[in-house]
Amino acid sequence: MTIDATTPQPPTEIFKALSDPVRWNIIVQMASVDELACVTLEDTLPVSKPTISYHTKILYHAGLINVRKSGRNYYYSLRRDVLHKLLDDLWELAPTPRPVVAEQDGHVAMGRRQKRASGQGLAGPARKHHAARDTAEEAVVLTW
Repeated sequence: MTIDATTPQPPTEIFKALSDPVRWNIIVQMASVDELACVTLEDTLPVSKPTISYHTKILYHAGLINVRKSGRNYYYSLRRDVLHKLLDDLWELAPTPRPVVAEQDGHVAMGRRQKRASGQGLAGPARKHHAARDTAEEAVVLTW
């Protein structure tokens, strides 16, 4: 049996669902796998089973997850299409050039100025100073 919330929800409902730290943690865990068993959430979240059920119900009604029941077990999957639509709606509010993301690795491409600022255009001692920072993940901050 597969349950699917196909009715599109307004962005305000999606943001409400994402605003709780427990629900955000659930979404983050779902984003790293194709399907997440409820048992996994019971092992990784510091809340009770009824509380997990409450939070997954909110995520389901916001249209963010699909729920599949197999026997006595529940399995959840993230509806990435809903998140992509939400991001597209946000970009429409403040249309600016979007960052270019490489298809192969999902990283944001950097221009020459950004490379120089991050230390990739430096030599000698300055390059050594930035070497530790180059090994860490880079974050891109988007502002509206």
